Amino acid sequence: MLAPSSNTVLEPETAKLLPADGSVTTHVSRIRVRHITADASSRSQFDLACMVEAAELLSDADVDLILWNGTAASWLGFDRDEAVVAAIEAATGTRTTTAVIAINEALSRLGASRIGLVTPYVAELEADITANYAGIGITVASACRLDLTVNTDYAAVSPERLAEMVRQVASVDVDTVVILCTNLAGSSIAPRLSHELGIPVIDSVRIALEHSLSILTKAREKDA
Repeated sequence: MLAPSSNTVLEPETAKLLPADGSVTTHVSRIRVRHITADASSRSQFDLACMVEAAELLSDADVDLILWNGTAASWLGFDRDEAVVAAIEAATGTRTTTAVIAINEALSRLGASRIGLVTPYVAELEADITANYAGIGITVASACRLDLTVNTDYAAVSPERLAEMVRQVASVDVDTVVILCTNLAGSSIAPRLSHELGIPVIDSVRIALEHSLSILTKAREKDA
């Protein structure tokens, strides 16, 4: 996994979701990310060259898949992750995917057209995310944000607070809720909220791992 440097949720939550038989392990390289706002200095933290350099360190471990486990493309533009995947695969020769690709593939499978959005971000980023989803035919019909800018503060948000936010956006006519950020502790609550609300609740960390495990399983079946 390629992770933001200040993310403290991603690794422990992912560890809980790994196959119990130990057949899959995760290894992490980081890019420097401390604050997340709409300004140019924040956006520059996701410079492609930095991401490729960190991914090359992962490739030294002879991993089978590289997962960019951040959600910046949701506001930078979905084409950004397409560029990330292409650049890392060209540099390392290793299959690459991203959390945002996982989220969007899940939304496509579900036929989602009206989503509720839960984020820790500021209004400007929420607006960018909303516009990017509109560009692929998905309406953000309801949104709840925390207006936080320091990434370590995201990790301090309790699952109970996140659950309240999910319920709030689900009170509107939506067909899916997305907890959008890999530094929010939504993985453990997403399944029970899906059951409670009667609609899918997609958590970024959980769906990224499920997507990655699916890729690995298909690759093994092809090689068998």
